[in-house]
Amino acid sequence: MYEKFFNLKTKPFELVPNPEFLFLSRSHKKAMTYLDYGIKEKIGFVLLSGEVGSGKTTIVRSLIKELNNKFRLSKVFNTKVSSEQLVAMINEDFGLNVKGKDKITLLRELNDFLIEQYANKYQSILIIDEAQNLTSELLEEIRLLSNLETDRSKLLQIILVGQPELRKTFSRPELRQFRQRISMSCHIQNLTKEETEEYILHRLEIAGNRSAVNFHNGTIDVIYDFSRGIPRLINIICDFLMVSAFVEETRELSLELVKEVIGELEVGNRYWEDEAQEHYLLENKADLALAAAEPSTVFFKISRENFMRLNKEIINRLGRIEEEFFKSQSGQDEMVEILERLSTSEQLLNNFITNTKAEISGLSGSVNEIVNELVTVKNLIDEFENRFPIKADTKKTGFWKRIFRNVKCPEY
Repeated sequence: MYEKFFNLKTKPFELVPNPEFLFLSRSHKKAMTYLDYGIKEKIGFVLLSGEVGSGKTTIVRSLIKELNNKFRLSKVFNTKVSSEQLVAMINEDFGLNVKGKDKITLLRELNDFLIEQYANKYQSILIIDEAQNLTSELLEEIRLLSNLETDRSKLLQIILVGQPELRKTFSRPELRQFRQRISMSCHIQNLTKEETEEYILHRLEIAGNRSAVNFHNGTIDVIYDFSRGIPRLINIICDFLMVSAFVEETRELSLELVKEVIGELEVGNRYWEDEAQEHYLLENKADLALAAAEPSTVFFKISRENFMRLNKEIINRLGRIEEEFFKSQSGQDEMVEILERLSTSEQLLNNFITNTKAEISGLSGSVNEIVNELVTVKNLIDEFENRFPIKADTKKTGFWKRIFRNVKCPEY
């Protein structure tokens, strides 16, 4: 779509695990070295783990591409199968006929095949991707496959590739035997900020034009903060940016454009909703003060929908305070205590509204709903103060601490 405009041979940020685009960060280079060593030394199990989109499959495909004709390879990518289906898939990928055969026959023929390959000086490798989905039964089946060996060497080398949950699975007591057989283990770390920039330029260069676009100051920082250095999310963001720049007929990627694109991506996809409470909600007074003083450091860590829910929670809590006020029949002291909770709120809200308005002024009109919610809260505070004037010497209390003490991320 935009290749010609940016003088590119191909799209640089496609999501397919193309080995030609493999970027060897420090962590990826380490993983490649471990896998290469494990294969050359014919060690037993090798475990490769990494977050979703970290580049595990790309590394595996790059590894496969480098294997010569002295290797026999079986690849399993579907791990939500039965024990018999798993063995059948392994045999079929090795080129064996599996039609109409039971599990015992399949295992016998696999053993005969591996012995034959070993005798002919071929090395047999089994790669199981998405291994985090393996049940205990399937893991035990795979462990038993590793028992196929001669006096001097393993007949089958097994490489397990999966998400971080796989490591938690191996920590179970019943998998102690399996855990002890893992000879080499490597976890792919997310890219650093510097690696993120080089990763983007590397993919542009492989696609034909390293200078296709110009990233303005701060844009890489925003991309890194949102993607957390996960290659797949970097690709999604950058592909969206290329399309947006193409539509506007510019090669300049400004900070405003990057923030706008990321805001739209998060609203539409909610990539971090599983960690919303930790990363996106303002849960206490300290966070709110930070937002009021430096909104740019907080705003783009908050998904729009979570932000709206937070404001509604504020309104609901103010409503409950009002109910508490009218229900209280214990005298002036109790009423003063309730009013004290509101005494420090107006200044905080005014600062928050003013700075948030300045931060979101360049975003799409739909974000104005956020401001409207905040104005509604401010009006409530004004109404309370008009109806119940607060004395100047009223003791200040931790209003926002009380307000947000029990705020939790709503379930979607």
